Amino acid sequence: MRTSQLSKWIVAAAVCLSSALTALPAAAANKTKIEPPAEKLDNATCQTCHDGKKGKLEMPGVAGEKHAVHSVSPDKYAKSVHGKMECVACHTDIVDSTSQHKRSTAKAPDCASCHQALWDKAKAAGAGAQKPRLETVVKNIEAYGKSFHAQADKDHPTQPKATCTQCHDTHAFNVPADKKSPEYAAWRKDIPNQCGTCHDEQLETFTASVHGKELLDKGNTKAPACVNCHTTHDITNTSLSSFKLLVTDACGSCHKEKLSSYRDTYHGQVTRLGGTDTAKCFNCHGSHGILPANDPKSKVNVANRLKTCQTCHDGKKRELATDGFITFGPHANSHDFAKYPQMWIATKFMQALLVGVFAFFWLHSGLWYFREWKDRKERKAIPHIRTEGLPAEPEKVFKRFPIGWRVAHLAFALITMTLVLTGTSALFSQTAWAPVVAGLLGGAKGLAYIHRIAATMFVGIFFIHFVYVMQSLLRDKNFRWFGPDSLIPNWKDLADCIGMFKWFLGKGPKPRFERWAYYEKFDYWAVFWGVSIIGCSGLMLAFPTVTAKYLPGWVFNIATVVHGEEAFLAAVFLFTVHFFNNHFRPDKLPPPDIVMFTGTQSLEEFRADHPAQYQRLMESGELEKFLVDAPSQPMRRGSKILGLTLIAVGLTLLVLVINGFLTGG
Repeated sequence: MRTSQLSKWIVAAAVCLSSALTALPAAAANKTKIEPPAEKLDNATCQTCHDGKKGKLEMPGVAGEKHAVHSVSPDKYAKSVHGKMECVACHTDIVDSTSQHKRSTAKAPDCASCHQALWDKAKAAGAGAQKPRLETVVKNIEAYGKSFHAQADKDHPTQPKATCTQCHDTHAFNVPADKKSPEYAAWRKDIPNQCGTCHDEQLETFTASVHGKELLDKGNTKAPACVNCHTTHDITNTSLSSFKLLVTDACGSCHKEKLSSYRDTYHGQVTRLGGTDTAKCFNCHGSHGILPANDPKSKVNVANRLKTCQTCHDGKKRELATDGFITFGPHANSHDFAKYPQMWIATKFMQALLVGVFAFFWLHSGLWYFREWKDRKERKAIPHIRTEGLPAEPEKVFKRFPIGWRVAHLAFALITMTLVLTGTSALFSQTAWAPVVAGLLGGAKGLAYIHRIAATMFVGIFFIHFVYVMQSLLRDKNFRWFGPDSLIPNWKDLADCIGMFKWFLGKGPKPRFERWAYYEKFDYWAVFWGVSIIGCSGLMLAFPTVTAKYLPGWVFNIATVVHGEEAFLAAVFLFTVHFFNNHFRPDKLPPPDIVMFTGTQSLEEFRADHPAQYQRLMESGELEKFLVDAPSQPMRRGSKILGLTLIAVGLTLLVLVINGFLTGG
């Protein structure tokens, strides 16, 4: 009985003790909540699943469809520019290491905002200069924001056409700094494939091209990849004018000699002035599928060349290209006689002409200046004219030019300056000033229109003058074609020229000129030469389809050389030799000489310039017929202002021309 009671007490005590022991931790737990150990979200933990060794990982998308999760190679990530960063620094919404991660509401930073924040922080700390690569990234971000890739995608308006991560593998991105290293070669070689993930058709065409074979098959890292033509971050729409012009420069960065010869053509001059309506590199050679010229499929193969030309000269916007276009040399040069003999001969002839003309007349002007300066320094007396038998009025002057000649001269001066400005803007399109002039005159098209209108006016006035002079001379029964009043060169002109050089050197007296001195005749007949050479070559270039219908295409190359070089000769001669002879000789100072504006000059000046004519008129008693009242003061003042203005414009044009010549093509 007692034993039974004792057993019951022992069991009860054990139960109570057990309950007490069980309740104790619970009570303690009610007072202090114990957290489970925090999950470790370092890179090693992430890579236990994302290293690509456990097979394909997938996760549901927004619409429930599954898509593959990017795998990360630990080795490549460690070598990348982000290798020292923790995964969760970018993937801030990941809060656990379980499959199908639970995600927080934190917004993961995008590439642009992250790098911009780092750059702002560096600048605030004064460490911007120590982080040039970060600065480059920020500039690239700015360029990308304005690029074609940053525009909204047509199919997904809330998304850009391409994001950073589509081009850059953020887990392995590391552009090798050493461009001669194998790593850099591998990176360059992979660019087309990277771009080809979106542009697969272009990749296929590029792979078969001469550029693609050089880069992808031969491994030549100097061969162009996509980024050479399209750039990297500031990729633009290929239909924009800015892109078309930049592509030409991109081609020339490798093909320097070809670009130089192309720039010498009308096509190249227009593009350098900002025009895009003439042929550029890709118009003739293609873009992604460029092939060697000897390839039967090449756009510039001789069998396909006319068809290529007719893509622009299609008979709609432009006259239809004819067979002569085939032999045009878009890259013809003057130093390869074997390949371009016509260009070589034409260039050498024009160079010899320029050197000969300038050498002779600049020497002539220099010696003339020296002799007159020397005479003025020695104060040699100038003989006065005889006034016996002349009218008593002191205000009588000699009438040298009738109104028709003066109007024609002024028109020629204004038109010639217009031609020089518009023509040399194209000829020297490489200068800083040429595109500015083109912009002010309506671009390359406006420049061409003004130039052609001025040329038409010049030729028109020339023919009117020629017809007027010829009919006047033919009606004059007393006119002698080789007489003293004729502009036709004769043996006296040669003797006068030789006599002038003797006078320059103090070896003889100054020649006595008749109505027209030899240098004045040269000025006059130079217009005929210029109209013939510049005019004919200009017509060939202005009407290419007509020219190519009857002449071979290489004529365009010759016409371009002759037209430009002869125009250069005319402009420089006009603004140096002609200006010196008439305005800047010591005996003519201060400028301007206004005889061509008033048509008259004083008797003293007339006798000094043309003593033989003066003596002839005096002896025959005809001088009085040429004496007229002196021009009024307003007329003289206006003539001086007009003369100084034209001289200033001419000298300004001379500076531009010299600048263009010295800066090269």
